[in-house]
Amino acid sequence: MASTCQQLTELASNGVAPALRAVDCVSNEMAAGAFGRLFGSDGALVPAITILLTLYIAFFAFLLITGRASVGISSLMPRMITIGVVLLFTSSWIAYQGMVWSFALAGPDWIAGQLMGANGSATQIFADRIDIVFGIVNEVATNAAPVKAAAASSAGAAKEGAKAVADTTSVMSPQGIMWLGAILLLLGTVGVLLTARIALGILIALGPLFVLLGLFGASRGLTAGWLRAMVLTAFTPLFVVLGGGIILELLVPITSALVRSSQMGELDGRAAMAFFTVAAVHVALMVMVFKVAGTMVAGWKVFGLAAPREERGSASVAASAPAAAVPMPAPAPVATSRTGHMQGLGTRGAQGPAASGAVGQGGGDGVRGSDRRTVVTQVSGGGIAPLGQGPESRARGIGSRFRSASNDTGRLPVKEKKS
Repeated sequence: MASTCQQLTELASNGVAPALRAVDCVSNEMAAGAFGRLFGSDGALVPAITILLTLYIAFFAFLLITGRASVGISSLMPRMITIGVVLLFTSSWIAYQGMVWSFALAGPDWIAGQLMGANGSATQIFADRIDIVFGIVNEVATNAAPVKAAAASSAGAAKEGAKAVADTTSVMSPQGIMWLGAILLLLGTVGVLLTARIALGILIALGPLFVLLGLFGASRGLTAGWLRAMVLTAFTPLFVVLGGGIILELLVPITSALVRSSQMGELDGRAAMAFFTVAAVHVALMVMVFKVAGTMVAGWKVFGLAAPREERGSASVAASAPAAAVPMPAPAPVATSRTGHMQGLGTRGAQGPAASGAVGQGGGDGVRGSDRRTVVTQVSGGGIAPLGQGPESRARGIGSRFRSASNDTGRLPVKEKKS
């Protein structure tokens, strides 16, 4: 560990801002040391890089020989980009640090600074404001108890003074509620920030290994998961700073009321309860932030590195499925009488190829050659109820040869007609 990081580590207990600086410095040193031991000049994984790149090129050559791949821009360009990214991030710490580390740390911090209109690091400014709030809470808790105890002792009641001191240390007292709120605020701000920074440092240290695993499709899902985790841990401090800025604005009048009440010798219980409530709301906000960020990252396709299982399954089924067969026309529905039945229905087989052609056409405009049509000679008990309009037209099929009773009203029965 460098001397600079050692000095920052010694000052980490002085507040939130020094702790964040120490964590960033230690994470950077750890990532640089891990990169040197794995991918440096005498790194443990340098032979593995050579072997994996050789296998990658050999597999592509085998695909070309067997005709499963073609020499074209759409086939060569993705592979060339993949090889270039792997070589860049596994051979140069300067390039890896300049791109990955700057994106993961400086990017969200710059976005937060632009949104809040801050000059400098928005995370460090937020940490300094958190230190101010905890300093006020410590001052209020320190001044409230001695003033109340001194007031009770001066009145000549030592027993009452001891009771006053005991009341100030109770959990349900205003001072105890204020301290509970301070603990919740500490966990929702400093705890989340430090956890995200430490996890981000570990992911950055292991990053070149996951980049190397992105060469092959079998291990490409690990690379996609690493990128999702990087984005999640990188943008978590952004949500903490933006949400914490709103919470700190709400705490300004509450801390002012606590300071005024402590100077008067009696801590305001309403202000202490408001402080606890705002701190609890901030913890709930952080839980919601984690859920929202996890949902956003889970829906990211990671530049197509790992397509969802459903898409892969549908694509394979679509590729192997044969051509769809031409659907056969559904048979025409048979008309039935609502109140009676048809009598005297005579059917005769049509003779000759012309008759079969006419039946296949489903009742054409005219009758060709020698054919016979089936007609109704007598209808009793009412007419044939017309069918409702269905999805298919009745212009085809045997059913189109019958006419509804409404069209035959006042007409003589039709007899068989031979042509």
